[in-house]
Amino acid sequence: MYLQSLKLTNFKNYREAEFEFSSKINCFVGNNGAGKTNILDGIHYLSFCKSYFNPADTQNIHHDEQFFAIHGTFNKNGNDGDKVSCIQKRSNKKQFKLNDKEYNRLSDHIGLFPLVMISPNDRDLINEGSEVRRKYFDSVISQFDKIYLDDLISYNKALLQRNILLKKFAEHNYFDDSLIEIWDDQLVKYGERIHSKRQEFILEFTVLFQHFFDYITDGKEKVEIRFISHLNEKPLAEWLALTRNEDRQSRYTTAGIHKDDFYFSIDKYPVKRFGSQGQQKSFVIAVKLAQFDYTRNINGFKPIVLLDDIFDKLDDLRVKQIINLVSKNNFGQTFITDTRQERVENIFKSGKSDHLVFEITSGIPKLIA
Repeated sequence: MYLQSLKLTNFKNYREAEFEFSSKINCFVGNNGAGKTNILDGIHYLSFCKSYFNPADTQNIHHDEQFFAIHGTFNKNGNDGDKVSCIQKRSNKKQFKLNDKEYNRLSDHIGLFPLVMISPNDRDLINEGSEVRRKYFDSVISQFDKIYLDDLISYNKALLQRNILLKKFAEHNYFDDSLIEIWDDQLVKYGERIHSKRQEFILEFTVLFQHFFDYITDGKEKVEIRFISHLNEKPLAEWLALTRNEDRQSRYTTAGIHKDDFYFSIDKYPVKRFGSQGQQKSFVIAVKLAQFDYTRNINGFKPIVLLDDIFDKLDDLRVKQIINLVSKNNFGQTFITDTRQERVENIFKSGKSDHLVFEITSGIPKLIA
């Protein structure tokens, strides 16, 4: 699968831009602020129906224009010409279409044209709290497991109602165990299934992650992703009974799969505290490449890979290893942004990889190689 063409209209700093892409590697070079990342974000829209960076769709409309439009044409499994369109007007809901047919639910599109984005923002996986890591891994699983997604939605609804009830009890100075148990039953039903799926997933994912980290770093460091959960110790029903008095005092649910975390370590030390910038960047790149392999194994075809300014803070060995990796046949179409044109030219000077290079200047693209 690959993206053949892209058209941006009034999207971020692009009034009008059209691209025809290589099926293998496409590079965008230019100064910071030129609009390189905005191209990747437009491609991200075509896969996930939303921006990778800004969840407020109308804020992605160019200045005082009344709409933005993103149109892309995909080649998937030899089927030429799947057209995907995203149109956002001010004060209107977003329109999303596949081959001119509008979706009733955007979730029906997710997973059809899979994509993996790697950007400097990914360091939030290391530096931010557990919620960021949970949401990331949940999004990876949910793309291919609709039951898991439904269970997450149901669990979060039950959790919200239980917390509302706990606050109501505190405000009125009374407590009703039978009402709490109604929501406990819901949390147990969905929470146990979610926990089981996360356990199963991380076992498979960690093997892929370690493979890519070893490749990037030439096997010089040992890394680990460990799944941390209350339910690793005892069933959720026992936790909810055990923490009921604490929940009553706290006015919220203190135990459950909404407290799960994924512990990242390098040479047995937390990456957040002891990893260098290069090590942290290598760690999240390996996580995202593992997502690529996990996605490919399930779908049976290669997702598109977006590499946004990932070479900064990496030594020459790691840059070379990453480029060698995405140039191989087990990877498909890749998009790369970089501020240093000479670095991109040096990477591809052998001419062995099928690639195109676009220079971006203030939202204006120019094919230069």
